Amino acid sequence: MQIVVFGATGRLGQRAVDEALRRGHQVTAAVRDAGRLPRRDGQLTVAVADVTDPQSVAQAVAGHDAVISVVGRDAEHPEFLSVAVGALLIGLSQAGVLRLVIGGGAGSLLVAPDTRLVDTPDFHDEWKPEALAQADALELLHGAETDVDWTYVSPGALLAPGERRGGYRTGGDDLLRDETGQSHISMEDFAIALVDEAELPRYVRQRFTAAY
Repeated sequence: MQIVVFGATGRLGQRAVDEALRRGHQVTAAVRDAGRLPRRDGQLTVAVADVTDPQSVAQAVAGHDAVISVVGRDAEHPEFLSVAVGALLIGLSQAGVLRLVIGGGAGSLLVAPDTRLVDTPDFHDEWKPEALAQADALELLHGAETDVDWTYVSPGALLAPGERRGGYRTGGDDLLRDETGQSHISMEDFAIALVDEAELPRYVRQRFTAAY
């Protein structure tokens, strides 16, 4: 497959690129600053693109099979993620690339009926802006009239660099916990979930969660 990764310079983005390359896919890193990308000795194509500009998105993704976006919140522009999602939907549609997988947040997952993780008393204050921005982006996807087959993937409550176990469990809108009550997944295994969904769509126009 030919896959574009937006947000490829971030910690999760680099792992998504590595996972797609590991599987033999042709990967294009769509970035604002090509100088921030680690060298991969010609394995990777680089496209300088603005994820908030539909025309720039369309130019970067043309001719590809699927797009993975793992861009994060812009602290100075709270609306950034929603603007990026809107531009991705328009740009992909213009380019005729109709498969989009978005690596999102866990804050909008439910821990009880009508109670999101982000709304619980113990949710860290410093995480809330990102979580709320991701929730807004997911809401935009649900309301979008588009021909793009999108999927939004939420991780467990804790997403951090770690071990590549090679597996994960999936769920819907409810927070997944392991047998000890913890909700977590490594970035390495979350990247596997993103590339798995790009390769073989199972949750088209839905959100699912991937965790241990």
